[in-house]
Amino acid sequence: MRHDDPRLPTSPGFWRSPLRGTWFTSVLGLVLLVGITVLFVTGLVSYAAYNPDLAPVNDQTPDKGILGFYLFSWPTNPSWLYRLTQGLHVTLGVTLIPVLLAKLWSVVPKLFTLPPARSLAHALERISLLLLVGGGLFEFTTGVLNVQLDYVFPGSFYPLHFYGAWVFFAAFVAHAALKTPTALRAARQRRRDEAELAPIRSDAPTVSRRGALWFVGGASLLLLVTTAGQSIGGALRRTALLAPHGGADPGSGPNGFQINKTAAYAGIDARATGGEAWRLVVAGRDGRTVRLSRTELLRLPQHSAALPIACVEGWSTADQWWRGVRLRDLAALVGYDGDPPDVLVESLQLHGAFRRAALRANQVADPRSLLALQVNGEDLSPDHGYPARVIVPAAPGVLNTKWVARMTFGDL
Repeated sequence: MRHDDPRLPTSPGFWRSPLRGTWFTSVLGLVLLVGITVLFVTGLVSYAAYNPDLAPVNDQTPDKGILGFYLFSWPTNPSWLYRLTQGLHVTLGVTLIPVLLAKLWSVVPKLFTLPPARSLAHALERISLLLLVGGGLFEFTTGVLNVQLDYVFPGSFYPLHFYGAWVFFAAFVAHAALKTPTALRAARQRRRDEAELAPIRSDAPTVSRRGALWFVGGASLLLLVTTAGQSIGGALRRTALLAPHGGADPGSGPNGFQINKTAAYAGIDARATGGEAWRLVVAGRDGRTVRLSRTELLRLPQHSAALPIACVEGWSTADQWWRGVRLRDLAALVGYDGDPPDVLVESLQLHGAFRRAALRANQVADPRSLLALQVNGEDLSPDHGYPARVIVPAAPGVLNTKWVARMTFGDL
């Protein structure tokens, strides 16, 4: 067959939908221009929240090199900061899926245009388009799989999503620089001269382009409604049907709020957390070390803080009332009476990422940062980290270590 055979996608006659055109594509492109920029920025912010340059245990992308140029010490104020940024990142990413798919559909004939390269400049443009399309599909797919807790990646989600984001966004910026002026002009003028994208022979229309945009917008709205509740919480959590933690809260009572890993999943043996067996080891300056039972921890000054838990998958809880010992008071027990240093927290959990996590000095010093022993007026349940867990304002959930066994204060 010849490449211009109308039965082949390489033929302009193969693509006959009357919906395709510069105006339709431009509107979708401008929505993605804003949305993907917000996604990229909130993704970088999420990465910074893990404090990857603080200690190797926090760094899931050790070969990032200059890509970590912007990293900064993650703050503790406001306490809902990570809940907002990561909730926005995940919810917006899911909401934009229909827009992305519609945009790719509208320009797919361009991917089959022959010859594949008319000049060096044209070849570079085609390569950038492959990176743009492939990178976009890769980022959205891995993001959705992570939100759904389907870890089917050929490696760790963190480096795959992080490096993929930089490749995709570089191609996205180049494409936006070339196409945004045209898109703005087309969107303003709503012109019908659309020879570049419109089909040569179009079929009879069954819906207008404006109607198609309403359809895409409706699909995005549906995804927003069925996802956003996982980070907003309250009554809206029941509408988050597509979110892994969007159903009813686990159990009831003071410990009846979302979890990620259960004690059984983490391999926590109740015999290791019992009163006779468990001791918290706190190490600090000049080799000073103390061992504290849960009873001894309860005798120390107790403080309360209302803080949420927010995870990278986009779900979060409302504020829960935590009660326990301030981290800075534990630092004082091992020689840090003034400004406390960083701390390395280790869990009883034997396997898996973030069974060890490092916190910065500003996180340790915050009076709301606790080694929590109780929540909402009741002892922690095993799934919420009994006998003791860390809770820090604005920190990603994985840094709020559960089943704490050892805390080492000092420069990391």
